[in-house]
Amino acid sequence: MDLTLENISKSFGEKEILRNISLSINSGEFVSLLGPSGSGKSTLFSLIGGLLKPDVGDIFLNGKKITNKTGYISYMPQQPSLFPWRTVLENAILGQELSRKRDEEKAKMLLEKAGLREFIHAYPHQLSGGMKQRVAFIRALLSPQSMMCLDEPFSALDAFTRLDMQKWLLETWEAYEQSIFFITHDIEEALFLSDKIVVLSSRPAQIKEIIQVPFERPRNESLLLTYPFLEAKKQLAKILDHTNL
Repeated sequence: MDLTLENISKSFGEKEILRNISLSINSGEFVSLLGPSGSGKSTLFSLIGGLLKPDVGDIFLNGKKITNKTGYISYMPQQPSLFPWRTVLENAILGQELSRKRDEEKAKMLLEKAGLREFIHAYPHQLSGGMKQRVAFIRALLSPQSMMCLDEPFSALDAFTRLDMQKWLLETWEAYEQSIFFITHDIEEALFLSDKIVVLSSRPAQIKEIIQVPFERPRNESLLLTYPFLEAKKQLAKILDHTNL
């Protein structure tokens, strides 16, 4: 699915949050969004998801206008937000139940590939943080929408678990080729995961730069210690310094 934002602006009262945001995400592309805290990244996701209406501008998915319309994207928040009374499997197929396209076998297959075979009938309180995030991502992946918005899904995880989740996310995304729009504050994470990085300014947020990530896929953690990766990280840090990240 191709997502296009055209001249999006949004204010809350006298506070201008977003100003003239225009960008596109191509089908199967992984795009990360970097910007200062409070710059409006989550607000932008709420606009894409149709929960808010922009003051100016429009949003299109595959050429269809979806401004202020819900149900066109799948969303994964910072916290996994699993229902505690539902099992892992029941949480994973929630989006399918809402769309009446339940595929329990596919859900089981994805959960097994995520290393959760023994936990399919467990409840969220029995899972680690990384396990919960895997379930939340599979829930988003199984939803009928092919555009996924992920809002800092790994920010609460420790460094080792976070790297494992990044590698698992890449492997799973590459197998299913859905479009992903990903909020992060982590420069290394953005470079490791993305095809393209959108850098926002401080509020009112405008697009300061769009960076094409030069590294070929598939990627693995050995990339993180290479000279080209460290140089790219240094250059991105300089750009972010000028945005008051």
